[in-house]
Amino acid sequence: MSVDEWRRFVMEGTRTGKLATVRADGSPNVVPIWFVLDEDGAFVFNTGAESAKGKAMRRDPRVALLVEDEQPPYQFVLARGEVTLSTDVEAMLPWASRIGGRYMGVERAEEFGRRNAVPGELLVRLLPTSVLAQAGIAD
Repeated sequence: MSVDEWRRFVMEGTRTGKLATVRADGSPNVVPIWFVLDEDGAFVFNTGAESAKGKAMRRDPRVALLVEDEQPPYQFVLARGEVTLSTDVEAMLPWASRIGGRYMGVERAEEFGRRNAVPGELLVRLLPTSVLAQAGIAD
């Protein structure tokens, strides 16, 4: 896929991402996340600072994020890089609202934004340093 194709693919519908982080003991951890892309092609999401993924990203910012289509002919995007984290609730609110609108509908965007843009949450931005994007795997 081209850059434009993989960006359209990951933003299609309500596809979730599978975020991989490394636990303190070195073992892997993978969890689903809701996300959107910013104008630079960075994945933006939020999470609790004290969640397993929040703690892992504060300790080690290296992550991998997989977005896939589980229906034939199958497609996926695997993004890798380092995250940047922010606790700025004002900066978090528009992103949390946009994410809530994507996954819960625009009529609930503000509700989810206000629920998720609170102290104790992290605003996370992953600008990929590498992307592997493949379409038509079973063609």
